[in-house]
Amino acid sequence: MKRFILLILIAILTIPKCVMSQNRKIIMTVNGPVDIQKMGVSLIHEHILVDFIGAEKYSSDRWDDKKVFERSIPFLQKIKELGCQTFVECTGGYLGRDVLLLRALSNASGLNIITNTGNYGAGNNKYIPAYAFTETAEQLANRWIAEWKEGIDSTGIKPGLIKIGVDGGPLSVMHQKLITAAAKAHLQTGLVIASHTGPSVPAFEQIAILQKEGVSPEAFIWVHAQAERDLEAHVKAARLGAWIGLDGVNDSNIQEYVVMIQNLKNNNLLNKVLLSHDAGWYDPAKENGGEFRGYTSIFEKLIPALKEAHFSDAEIHQLLVENPANAFEIRIRKA
Repeated sequence: MKRFILLILIAILTIPKCVMSQNRKIIMTVNGPVDIQKMGVSLIHEHILVDFIGAEKYSSDRWDDKKVFERSIPFLQKIKELGCQTFVECTGGYLGRDVLLLRALSNASGLNIITNTGNYGAGNNKYIPAYAFTETAEQLANRWIAEWKEGIDSTGIKPGLIKIGVDGGPLSVMHQKLITAAAKAHLQTGLVIASHTGPSVPAFEQIAILQKEGVSPEAFIWVHAQAERDLEAHVKAARLGAWIGLDGVNDSNIQEYVVMIQNLKNNNLLNKVLLSHDAGWYDPAKENGGEFRGYTSIFEKLIPALKEAHFSDAEIHQLLVENPANAFEIRIRKA
């Protein structure tokens, strides 16, 4: 019997780690993988530092990490006090992505912080590096896959999502390439794709390209969907499986968000809603970073408004805990 038990233990210990972790549901943070149940209350589209200089003049020498840290840490500590556990930082490369700064902020605040890979094409490609204009979708995808496998800029810090951006009209050739690259990268990484989009025309064009590439719309976050005032478009995209990112919450627009969320609830699609502020925005071109917008409106204004509109605690939990976990779980979603 002892020999039998010993053989079983040896067999277990020699199973490859990748096999043992196949069933582990995780998100990827700047401090490594975290079990999905520890994601908790989450803000899924926020910023710390954003530099608008453009890719041609971009340099991390334009800001002082210590100053950005000192300016932003009180805002993160505040939402931690309000119950937030995970903060998705969506600033892309060539726009101010600073993963070592994010790790320092995560350690100091106690928040899980998630960063990203990808390229941001919105703003008429101002933030696209030169190589992206000539490389194929496959080559771009391979760059993003490498950041997932090896870490970003030799830091070892891995992304927890693919972040791209497109302009508001029909997709340009460049932006078709970005969403195609995102599809290819998703199929190798399982990272959710968050695309700065806005109106519904480019949203549905991106969904169609994902499907053509064999990726389910469940892997797609329609970022800034609140810019589309036709609420039936929200319903249509959510029924396809896409995540509806309502990520511009502030103190002055609370009732607008209640209406949009209620519309999706009425269509049994509350499970496809993601909420955030799209706030922060330390700008290195401005004195002391300019106006830094906080992240408290959801906690202090929107949640009370939803309760007044007869949303249950379970429904609010779904919006802020269950939906983010389902969206950001590292999982390949095939069409």
